[in-house]
Amino acid sequence: MSQAGAGFAEESKGTIKVAQLYPRDMNIYGDWGNALVLQRRIGWHGYTPELVEYNVGDEFPEDVDIIVGGGGQDSGQLVIQDDLQARAGVLKDLAEDGAPMLLICGLYQLFGRFFETRTGAVIPGIGVLDVETHGTDERLIGNVKVSTPEFGEVLGYENHSGQTTLGSGVRPLGTVPKGTGNNSSDGHEGARYRNIVASYLHGSLLPKNPAIADFLIRTAAERKYGTFVPGNPDDRYAELAREHAARRPR
Repeated sequence: MSQAGAGFAEESKGTIKVAQLYPRDMNIYGDWGNALVLQRRIGWHGYTPELVEYNVGDEFPEDVDIIVGGGGQDSGQLVIQDDLQARAGVLKDLAEDGAPMLLICGLYQLFGRFFETRTGAVIPGIGVLDVETHGTDERLIGNVKVSTPEFGEVLGYENHSGQTTLGSGVRPLGTVPKGTGNNSSDGHEGARYRNIVASYLHGSLLPKNPAIADFLIRTAAERKYGTFVPGNPDDRYAELAREHAARRPR
């Protein structure tokens, strides 16, 4: 299903296509909202947004500019794992070619090497990210602040029992002054590789963190058109949401 235009001005700097991976099965804690934020901000920047949903069994969309993926329960990961493996080649090619991607929670895990559940079952990942995840009996849950070198203070909410360890091929998104992040031991949250932003933070993430949304849009425009001409996004509600989220206890 594709949504283009969304009522924006006819004079456009170009089209930016956003593909949302598996929203039917990987859309927990409002992760679908990340795609809606990108759609709105692409329009605010003067480009034409095209939002495409990709679910199990669909034909993979062509000429994708941004990939967005959300979280889901273990059952959701089992539903999508075979289809994701079948799309591993195209997703790896996009990643290596610099396509911007936002991967949240469950798809963060499955873009890694593997996810081993707490019962010992192994769900293979597609190996785009040099990370591995192990299910535990410990639940990491609550509001999170992340100090990042690229995006300033990132705010969100985590709820996961899988604990992710980063390999040498990726770097963390940031460090965690409040919350837990990737695991209960190293103080890191998320992962960065090429133009991929991976994170455990729900909420959804982008409404409270427009700097990440604009990074994805800018990178997509530069990759496609050679340059990015920013518009004038309205960040009043994003700032209010950030102020409220920052005050919430763990």
